[in-house]
Amino acid sequence: MPQTPHIERHFTSSEVVRDIVIGMSDGLTVPFALAAGLTGTKTINTAIIVTAGLAEIAAGSIAMGLGGYLAARSDAEHYAKEREREKKEVAEIPHEEMREVAEVFQAYGLTEDETWPIVQRCAGSPKTGSIS
Repeated sequence: MPQTPHIERHFTSSEVVRDIVIGMSDGLTVPFALAAGLTGTKTINTAIIVTAGLAEIAAGSIAMGLGGYLAARSDAEHYAKEREREKKEVAEIPHEEMREVAEVFQAYGLTEDETWPIVQRCAGSPKTGSIS
């Protein structure tokens, strides 16, 4: 009997969806609150309320977009600095770095005897970041 290949597909855009949901909930709350507050004032006409709501949507969109951009940029800069620091430590204190990697494997349940051959093999090619 022929077997159908099992192709497993995972949703990979969870961060984008999270950002959209948070952005929309944040971005729509303030304009609705503003419109509700202005509606309570009897002296302001509808056109001013709608204009104020649209202006708040535009301002909120810019603020949320800029905030997201700056957060992503600072994350990327932090990652790059940490990567460079780790590279420097691998070159300057390799045995300490090997111990740290062994601790990570041991946290997953490997014994020390199982961990060290893997760590030593990984240490054989620190420049490429892969096992040779």
